[in-house]
Amino acid sequence: MNLDALYSELTLKTKAKLALVVLDGLGDIATKSQGECTPLEAAATPNLDALVARGVAQGRMTPVAPGITPGSGPGHLALFGYDPLEFQVGRGVIEALGLGLGLKAGDVAARANFCTLDAKGIVTDRRAGRIETKVCEELCALLAKKVKKVGDAEVIIKAGKGHRFVVIFRGKGLEGPLTDADPHREGRPIPTVEAVDKKSAKAKNAAKLIAEFYKAALPIIAKKKPANGFLMRGIAHQPAIPTFEERYQLKPACIAVYPMYKGLAQLVGMTKLEGPQTIAEQFERYVAEYDNYDYFFIHYKYTDMYGEDGNFEAKKKAIEDFDDALPILLAKMPDVLAITGDHSTPCAMKGHSWHPQPVLLHSEFSGSDKLDRFTETGANLGSLGVFDAKFLIRHMQANAKMFDKFGA
Repeated sequence: MNLDALYSELTLKTKAKLALVVLDGLGDIATKSQGECTPLEAAATPNLDALVARGVAQGRMTPVAPGITPGSGPGHLALFGYDPLEFQVGRGVIEALGLGLGLKAGDVAARANFCTLDAKGIVTDRRAGRIETKVCEELCALLAKKVKKVGDAEVIIKAGKGHRFVVIFRGKGLEGPLTDADPHREGRPIPTVEAVDKKSAKAKNAAKLIAEFYKAALPIIAKKKPANGFLMRGIAHQPAIPTFEERYQLKPACIAVYPMYKGLAQLVGMTKLEGPQTIAEQFERYVAEYDNYDYFFIHYKYTDMYGEDGNFEAKKKAIEDFDDALPILLAKMPDVLAITGDHSTPCAMKGHSWHPQPVLLHSEFSGSDKLDRFTETGANLGSLGVFDAKFLIRHMQANAKMFDKFGA
């Protein structure tokens, strides 16, 4: 029997409340330059410490497979219980959904961000100095006004937060996935996109359209500073995917700030609860909506952002800011609470990594690992051990007593 089918067969409908709190890129590694500790270990976290003292199980999670560094899409889909190797979703689709853009059959979406190019077309800053959202909106409005179509396809452009935006190509005979128009590091030119499936005529058509889009769009912003170029990645069409509620018999809600994470939640049928901009406001919204949903996904971005910047102190401070707000959630404790990351973003590496992320699980039945704090070192000793992230939802369901006994 398929394992997901077995879980579904054993699932019991209950009145339990479950909450998944994701500190994006939480995991880190200890290095000599950082005093042999991680930001999570260095941070003052009295409220997390108090939660641990109440009794929690800890462990580490492999986001995809040993040694594989995940993007945010695979990392979150795994946390939602979808095998990221089976359900591969382009980042552009996720970002588009998160920005409230409805996708139609045949649409190809790309996640884009403004960058800085030198006179020879070499990328010197992949994020254009992290321009403000207002500047991004102005640039997107300019591009949208000047480039409404390429070939026979309509072009839809919408700004996100900071330097990020989305481009949708709407026409006939298009599909993804395509390779990225992003060198993924400074010092290289923007690569030309290609069809991942060399036999797909639709993907080849989409690749040609994007090449035409670059030719039309780059000259429009060539004299802008610092955002005189743009990169595109996660170029794909929307796949078919079963909803979260169908799989787990839980009515889910998402409380996130950044569009991509709203898009990931929407992709699996979660309701987006819009409005909150700070983690305290997100927790307050959770309390307000507690009776309306069975499962809450709450996303906190800044641990990942500062990890990518290689800023140890800022990542540490982001964890402390999170901890300051945590009592708001703990005052309305769900039956099952998981706190973790979608992957690790070590400051020393300035990017995502393959290192298993720490996870904390609290419920009436989680037991206590009798550890003092929630850290990578402590999680290594926890009763959950090291497991694939796609099983976190199953641990949560089990702690909510949502599974019948298997067999006689």
